[in-house]
Amino acid sequence: MNLADLSASVLRISDIYAAEHGIERSGDWALLKVQEELGELTAEHLRMSGRARGVADAGKLGDEAADVLGMLLIYCDRAGIDLERAMQRKWLHWLEPR
Repeated sequence: MNLADLSASVLRISDIYAAEHGIERSGDWALLKVQEELGELTAEHLRMSGRARGVADAGKLGDEAADVLGMLLIYCDRAGIDLERAMQRKWLHWLEPR
């Protein structure tokens, strides 16, 4: 699966989820959701490292990481960010011969 296909699937699922649960996705909604999901990932990380209450669960850690990525893809779409181009410009250029 490539990033464009993943993003398209995530956007479709987000539309379905929002319609089924009556979620209004206003202007800053996606960015706030990225932050929320990052907080949930952090909480799982703390549980996994024994620095928070609750039962550590590696599966939940992966689920929260997936939520962060999914919401980031949604945010990028709404903000008009070409994430593939941004990754090339910011990161992947380091792999090119100099």
